[in-house]
Amino acid sequence: MRRSILIAAAAALMLLAHNAQAGNPSRGLEISQDCQACHGRDGNLVPDDQTPRLAGQYEDYLIHALKAYRSGERENALMQGFAGDLSDQDIRDLAAWYSRQEGLKILRIR
Repeated sequence: MRRSILIAAAAALMLLAHNAQAGNPSRGLEISQDCQACHGRDGNLVPDDQTPRLAGQYEDYLIHALKAYRSGERENALMQGFAGDLSDQDIRDLAAWYSRQEGLKILRIR
């Protein structure tokens, strides 16, 4: 009995810790104003062949990419300028927003 209570308590703490780290897509939309100039509101705007489509990308990938721009590990002067001021929570929120948008639909030929 005591062991099952400890397991349940540990599981609850893990869930709380995960939720504290989770991105908030609504906040991601709010703070994406600068991003929208190149990527569009939903991440599907691609004004040139140098701008990636963000909509529907994996959330973990977007987090990794933004952190790499922020640190300078991934070189792009424009993105380093934007990502440089983002907190870890900002990055999680932006990734949550863009990853939940519908990406480019694949045309299927019958």
